[in-house]
Amino acid sequence: MHNNRTTITQFIIEEQRQIQGATGDFTSLLNDIVTACKVISNLVNHGALVGVLGSAETDNVQGEVQKKLDVISNEVFIQSNEWAGHLAAMASEEMDEIYPIPQKYPRGKYLLLFDPLDGSSNIDVNVSVGTIFSILRCPEGVQNPTVEHFLQPGTQQVCAGYALYGPSSMMVLTTGRGVNGFTLDQNIGEFILSHPNLKISADTQEFAINMSNMRFWEPPIRRYMDECLEGNTGPRGKDFNMRWIASMVAEVHRILARGGVFMYPIDNKNKDKGGRLRLLYEANPMSFIIEQAGGMSTTGRERIMEIVPKSLHQRVPVILGSKNEVERMISYHLAEQ
Repeated sequence: MHNNRTTITQFIIEEQRQIQGATGDFTSLLNDIVTACKVISNLVNHGALVGVLGSAETDNVQGEVQKKLDVISNEVFIQSNEWAGHLAAMASEEMDEIYPIPQKYPRGKYLLLFDPLDGSSNIDVNVSVGTIFSILRCPEGVQNPTVEHFLQPGTQQVCAGYALYGPSSMMVLTTGRGVNGFTLDQNIGEFILSHPNLKISADTQEFAINMSNMRFWEPPIRRYMDECLEGNTGPRGKDFNMRWIASMVAEVHRILARGGVFMYPIDNKNKDKGGRLRLLYEANPMSFIIEQAGGMSTTGRERIMEIVPKSLHQRVPVILGSKNEVERMISYHLAEQ
């Protein structure tokens, strides 16, 4: 039975064979990312037993208090990916500046961006967290990348993925040829293809939003939410369920599994920052995955993947998920203009 199962390494190699001129470089890079996620999965699973819970008593570039596991996960990602010669530089949500590959290691042709531990506020209460990553090409001929080389729109992504550390650890991946999910078999230490060709249903009766921010919302979001909450007696003519996990990886994974919409819209509280979620580490990779699975992703006013980034830690509003609901929200935003 085990012989028929496709490992993530086999899957990536077979994908690469479809691409003319592929060198195997990309396959090796993804393998290093997979290794980092296995290490983080192990740390998350052991939690308090290995002393990784609680606050690190430091702030990240966003001014958010870092958890010990944020800092450790960031280190794991750097150490797994800096030495092999596939990357020119890295950028992390947890670091102020980009991380150039040290001189002692060979330089490669890719740039890696990552959020090493998304939803880390959930760690101490044992709720699902994850890792998000995005791979870009380093522009031709650039030996020492600077911040500007990372400021590429999401449409330029070569690959995006996330690892979910939940009841089982999973990795979900797109290279622009659909979306596939892999489950970590703890017995053999391998991610196995378990969810081929994931698709998001166009219709849904489920939304995820932080309702405590309701008083700060703009009219289009307030209108949409009011209609959902009126249920089958309102203009939508159907009842909706609400979910909120405060871990983007877990929210997106649920949408891939059964449809839904996730919203972290612009509001009066986060307006001066441009939104809540980071364009390069969260919004772009998740938008790539959602679109490849047949969903949509928008700020309400523009497609997230077409935004040209202005800074490394830029924030944006995010509305993503089932196509018909996202289109409805876009129409409400357009009606306001």
